[in-house]
Amino acid sequence: MPSIFDGESPLDAHQRAFNLLVRRPVPIAFDGCGFSGCPQRIMALDELKTFLLDRDTTPEVRDSVWRELVVRARRDGAGWGIGAIGIAMPGLRKRAGDITRGYRGDTDDIDAEMLKTFWEQMLQRVDLDQHRILGRILDAAERAGRKIRYADVTTDQLDSEPAGPRLPLHPWDHPEFVLARAIALGVIDADDANLIAETRLEGVSVQTAAARRSIQGQLASQWRDRAELRLVAAIRAGELAHVRLRPRPVRPVPRTALIAWPGA
Repeated sequence: MPSIFDGESPLDAHQRAFNLLVRRPVPIAFDGCGFSGCPQRIMALDELKTFLLDRDTTPEVRDSVWRELVVRARRDGAGWGIGAIGIAMPGLRKRAGDITRGYRGDTDDIDAEMLKTFWEQMLQRVDLDQHRILGRILDAAERAGRKIRYADVTTDQLDSEPAGPRLPLHPWDHPEFVLARAIALGVIDADDANLIAETRLEGVSVQTAAARRSIQGQLASQWRDRAELRLVAAIRAGELAHVRLRPRPVRPVPRTALIAWPGA
């Protein structure tokens, strides 16, 4: 059977699968009845996607719907999983685009790793008792994508340099590499780094970054400030000078793995 990945990127392939899934007259449908803030009717998943993307839809409503989508994906099979990814596609494309901006390697590898991580988080890992369900899944997918992009980065310095605190050398002092080294050393975590990168490197406002995380802007600002204080202290102390970002072996993913339901 031909793979849906033939001649198209993994994200494009999943978008096409979603388009087929919601094709009338028999699309998978979501019953909004009983979900406060949702249209009190049965909606096809493309209609649900439009509703969730609407700026008037509150984070609380989005969370309750995504909690149900994850439950359905875990309980009712591959169709709901593909549907959930299709609904999340704008967020996946945005984050994949941020990661691959200026990248000259194979972006399909990054897309595939992000999709694989999205599936794993949705089916097994994301905690449905916490808030920001989709945000947490996308955060994990983004971290996985960044690991692929920067898997071959090394920050070793020459052993002949004098001992003592020093800043990272060129060309490895790109801010994203500094953040990656800080994560590897445990100075900050990936959530801290994502917030710093969005608001300091990508031009995203603190208010927008806070809204993505369903928190208040003041809280996001305080969170970022605390993380940056730890980062600055580590740089000044020279703690990031000899941190290697080791290449991670990339296990080959069967082309059908991202659309086949585990255990099916």
